[in-house]
Amino acid sequence: MVGQIVLLCVVGLLVVLFFAFVPVGLWISAIAANVKVGIFNLVGMRLRRVAPAKIIFPLIKATKAGLDVKVNQLEAHLLAGGDVDRVVNALIAAQRAGMDLSFEKASAIDLAGRNVFEAVKMSVTPKVVETPLISAVSKDGIELLVKARVTVRTNIERLIGGAGEATVLARIGEGIVTTVGSSKSHDEVLENPDEISKLILEKGLDSGTAYEIISIDIADIDIGRNVGANLQSLQAEADNKIAQARAEERRAMAVALEQEMRAAVVQAEAEIPRAMAQALREGHIGVADYYRLQNVLADTEMKKSIGTGADAWARNRTEG
Repeated sequence: MVGQIVLLCVVGLLVVLFFAFVPVGLWISAIAANVKVGIFNLVGMRLRRVAPAKIIFPLIKATKAGLDVKVNQLEAHLLAGGDVDRVVNALIAAQRAGMDLSFEKASAIDLAGRNVFEAVKMSVTPKVVETPLISAVSKDGIELLVKARVTVRTNIERLIGGAGEATVLARIGEGIVTTVGSSKSHDEVLENPDEISKLILEKGLDSGTAYEIISIDIADIDIGRNVGANLQSLQAEADNKIAQARAEERRAMAVALEQEMRAAVVQAEAEIPRAMAQALREGHIGVADYYRLQNVLADTEMKKSIGTGADAWARNRTEG
């Protein structure tokens, strides 16, 4: 009796382990969906540490959509780190839209880090991208703030290795700056904003990118600063500072020259007593001549001091 109970427990445990390890439910779902997959394939997925549900459900979806996708393809893509469900959704969307997209290309796009399903959707339904405010200056020095709406469509053929959305927006910004900068005045841009779109589209800015530009529409144009006037003001201020520096340099040179001349005068005045003594010794002048000279000098200093005092009194009276 005890042996039978043990045997039943062992059998029950083996049955539980069997159904836990072998996805019988998925196998039955696959057979019901007319998907040909063997039970041993499901066991092999378990052994390869592949979740069978991530393979069987996308495979059922692809089969019902009429796609010719193999189990090995899905399993290899999952083992490579791809998203099987997203690739199958992209293939179904491409088939419904009449696009020629193979499993190999879709899986390559997915492994490259692109959202292949979103790419197919954008290829069918173009996306509108709005640029930030772009500052551009026309030839008359007026700044214009331009915002554009760009309608783009995914180019599946260039999705691998092609530049992304940021590159497209950067090129459009460059085109707007170039177009506005080549305009003679900001009035021309305000009168014909569609000229910006035409010139940008003619340049083929979508070359080398994963997108195709369908249209560029100027959404808004605002007038910014008068850059030309600001530059002229800054230039005038710089010229004024240069002139002040040069004037200060000339004043400093004049002061230095005045100091040199005063030093020369002091030196010359210091030579006068020596020359007078030499003249007295040699008899060129007499003592009476010397005293008369001193009186003349004293009289000159007195008149100079009187004149200086009178000038100061006149200035004080005028200021008062």
